[in-house]
Amino acid sequence: MTSFPAPSPPKHILSLGAAVLDTIFRVEEIPATPTKVLPTECVQIGSGMASSAAAAVAKLGGYARIWGRVGGDPAGKQYLDDLTKAGVDTAQVRRIEGGRTAMSTILVDRWGAALVVPFYDPSLDQSPDWLPLNEIPGFDFVLADTRWPDGAAALLNAARECHVPSLFDADIAPPDVLRRLAPLADYVVFSAAGLRIFTDTDDLSAGLRAATKRGHGLMGVTAAERGFYWFDGVRVGHAPAPSIGKVIDTLAAGDVFHGAFALMLAEGHGVADAGRFASAAASIKCTRFGGRLGAPKREEVEALLGR
Repeated sequence: MTSFPAPSPPKHILSLGAAVLDTIFRVEEIPATPTKVLPTECVQIGSGMASSAAAAVAKLGGYARIWGRVGGDPAGKQYLDDLTKAGVDTAQVRRIEGGRTAMSTILVDRWGAALVVPFYDPSLDQSPDWLPLNEIPGFDFVLADTRWPDGAAALLNAARECHVPSLFDADIAPPDVLRRLAPLADYVVFSAAGLRIFTDTDDLSAGLRAATKRGHGLMGVTAAERGFYWFDGVRVGHAPAPSIGKVIDTLAAGDVFHGAFALMLAEGHGVADAGRFASAAASIKCTRFGGRLGAPKREEVEALLGR
């Protein structure tokens, strides 16, 4: 079995994208009609796709920095406090006075499925001109999500110029955003829904082959309990998700996967081993309520893989 010892010093991962204050309610079921629902648990945390990936990197023993934008409101301060507490370097998150920090209200039902209602302030400055792109050579790997397309494009283009490997988290987004950003990254990992938007097919194998024709990087897709699939230009590979206990909360499982996958690639592991490790990390997260708070430590992932 491949081992995954943490290197010293740790690898440096730069993550760019969503900076959100999540309010997560645990409910018996998500209603189909308007009503009042009484939750059994509630947490409020700084989160977002790229932010949760960064927090997962930090918990797994990497060094994580986040680039993003928040408003000059109390929600922005809480986001920064929460991510700092999670071990993420937030020194270069930009606070925009007069802007509103992104926020989400999320219901998680007894089967672990989530209903997510996000709000992103359209007036929050979209310009990436302030990004310190000259610092990218100091990182071992960069990651970007779909939520700030201009920033993601600037990061991915600069990383390519600096020969720093990159990963694009291709989740649900407008088709033009996926078409713009997917060709810029060395590794593109779709959600099943994101791949469907990008290729107009539900067939994962056919979708990956079609996606490969539209970019220069390796194309992969996460498929919940089925694990991770990727196309290397010749064949479709598969890293199955390990068997776990009861699914409690699937929220941020994909983000944990992306953070773990980027970290393993940065540490020199191949796609198959990185996918296997990341699938195990995401699986453990699904057994814990609280979105990204359920991300595991490295020794927990190794223990699961050892079984």
